[in-house]
Amino acid sequence: MAYALPSEGVLDYFPCRYGVSNMSFRGPRRSLERPYIVFLGGNETYGKFIPDPYPDLVEEEVGYGAVNLGIPNAGPDVYLNEPSLIDLAQGAEAVVVQVLGAGNLSNRYYKVHPRRNDRFVGPTPLLRTLYRDVDFTEISFTRHLLATLFEHSPEKFQTVAEDLRATWHRQMEALLKRLPERTVLLWLSDQAPPSKAQGLGHDPLLIDAELVASVRPFVRTYVEAVERSDQRGRGLSGMAFARDESAAAARMPGPEVHRDLSRLLSSALEKILK
Repeated sequence: MAYALPSEGVLDYFPCRYGVSNMSFRGPRRSLERPYIVFLGGNETYGKFIPDPYPDLVEEEVGYGAVNLGIPNAGPDVYLNEPSLIDLAQGAEAVVVQVLGAGNLSNRYYKVHPRRNDRFVGPTPLLRTLYRDVDFTEISFTRHLLATLFEHSPEKFQTVAEDLRATWHRQMEALLKRLPERTVLLWLSDQAPPSKAQGLGHDPLLIDAELVASVRPFVRTYVEAVERSDQRGRGLSGMAFARDESAAAARMPGPEVHRDLSRLLSSALEKILK
């Protein structure tokens, strides 16, 4: 459980580490000597601005320790590049994997930082050839990169987007195949998986129903949590953030969404843990 600092209204996330990984995760650190469930995902799994994120709530309902390995802005690459995290997940009673967007991963057109997957490292020669008129020197983040590519040429962007989607499938399949058989795939968004990826307007970025279906054979079960429009409006009242973080907090699912999600996940986990 995290606590707000009264003077600033921000949370203490009790940063901790697991195994030999140098990465920092949300704590307090859980014991690996008792049965535990591992949670892999991005901002929502980490519980940015949320005092009691859904992994903590699932822990209370199911009774297993919740090892929260959520990483802000994560893509599949960060877990594939950290073998010790895979080892930790393989020792879990079950694993929950959030569906992550397709923008934060290395691909044929650009490279991302191996641990901070939202960081744009640089374009490949293929992208420089496709977008000869784009100056990449001032771009530091993948979201900025993709928006720039779309603005310069929506037609060329579709070529990049299709490669991102194909790379996402390969990376997610590789990740899921290395996890225990009792794995839950989690979709968390403000809409159900669309029939066709809708550009840059929704998260998980560039992911649609076809892509989700393509990786479902590699998990035990699938949970779909869709945030209602009225829930996002109420979210800020239960969140903790600094004054300059209000816009970012408004884009995140609030405590009510986390509570609803914890009930869905707890029900799914109890069935596969029997």
